[in-house]
Amino acid sequence: MNSISPKGLALVTGASSGIGAVYVERLAARGYDLLLVARDEQRLQTAAIRLRAEHKVQVEVLKADLTLKADVLRIEQRLRSDSSISLLLNNAGIAADGSLAVADADQLEAMIQLNVVAVTRLAAAAATSFSAAGRGAIINIASVVALIPERFNATYSATKAYVLSLTQSLAAELDGKGVQVQAVLPGVTRTEIWERSGIDAQGIPAELIMDAPEMVDAALAGFDQGELITIPSLPDSADWDAFVAARFALAPNLSKSSAAARYK
Repeated sequence: MNSISPKGLALVTGASSGIGAVYVERLAARGYDLLLVARDEQRLQTAAIRLRAEHKVQVEVLKADLTLKADVLRIEQRLRSDSSISLLLNNAGIAADGSLAVADADQLEAMIQLNVVAVTRLAAAAATSFSAAGRGAIINIASVVALIPERFNATYSATKAYVLSLTQSLAAELDGKGVQVQAVLPGVTRTEIWERSGIDAQGIPAELIMDAPEMVDAALAGFDQGELITIPSLPDSADWDAFVAARFALAPNLSKSSAAARYK
């Protein structure tokens, strides 16, 4: 499908439910043609019919399981070859229940494949295409657990810390090349991810849970403001700025020719 929209074509992973489904709706309303990627083809087809009718945009459905390398390579190739794609939303992701010591290693490997490997390969393909064209946007969905890993299990937090770090590094690499990069760090969001991962979210206080539409609208507001990192629930952006400043204050002392005096 060649996009006919002046906005271009938005490729959205995990587009069939939750955060991805809301993003799809909002991007269609903004005039993007859509390339919807998820495992549940029936759900995608149902959404596609409605989106075409309501927003008069082109919508293509691609069934893919991004825990499988062959499917990742298929989507990656589309990103590299389709010059009409102007936005990548790396949204697909899963969580895992339990501590590292008792977790199912195969489940963790599948999560790392989806949350880390697929995100990296697709972001790399988009970065190549978009920087060559001098335009485009890459949005990666991370999580606030990247900042407070002690509050959740080790592996999921680590995958989202990776997404945050990847996004920050990628933004530096693409600086001046016309490509906008954003990481979105939601807190607890009301989606199906909890049930799918076997986590009981009933015990989470209601004041900590944000509805997906509100989260996505805040994330898109941050995108419009050109934010690199968007934390939808953070009241004062100065707190994030102070965090970044403290991190960079460490920089001059992070690599030196001799160890600190306290280690001698």
